[in-house]
Amino acid sequence: MLKRFSISLEEKLLDIFDEHIKARSYSNRSEAIRDLIRKTFIKEEWQSDKQVMGVISLVYDHHQHKLQEKVTLVQHDYHHHIVSTTHVHMDHDNCLEVIVVRGKAKEVQELADQLIALRGVRDGNLAMSSTGKSLH
Repeated sequence: MLKRFSISLEEKLLDIFDEHIKARSYSNRSEAIRDLIRKTFIKEEWQSDKQVMGVISLVYDHHQHKLQEKVTLVQHDYHHHIVSTTHVHMDHDNCLEVIVVRGKAKEVQELADQLIALRGVRDGNLAMSSTGKSLH
């Protein structure tokens, strides 16, 4: 069931918010506000070390000595958190590894930190999410 409420914002803040809505192609302010609220609660789930899901992305030089082997070893250490992996050859030198993960937030963050810190990883990111069950 939807409930309506109103909020008051300074004109400049509302202008910035409307630009945010336009840039992200939201159909209206309500959708954008719902999304911001959900993101806040998902962030809280991560901070309270609840069961979460995420995606780790790594870009690395496949010529880096034994890097692929090290990536695999770390993944095996955390095998119970890994749902799926995809390996993409970006070009002659670079690979993209996408790893879907699930588990306690702290352990998933540890996995991401270990992978991102490996020598030869050029870029790494952990995108955090959850089922959002508590948001319905």
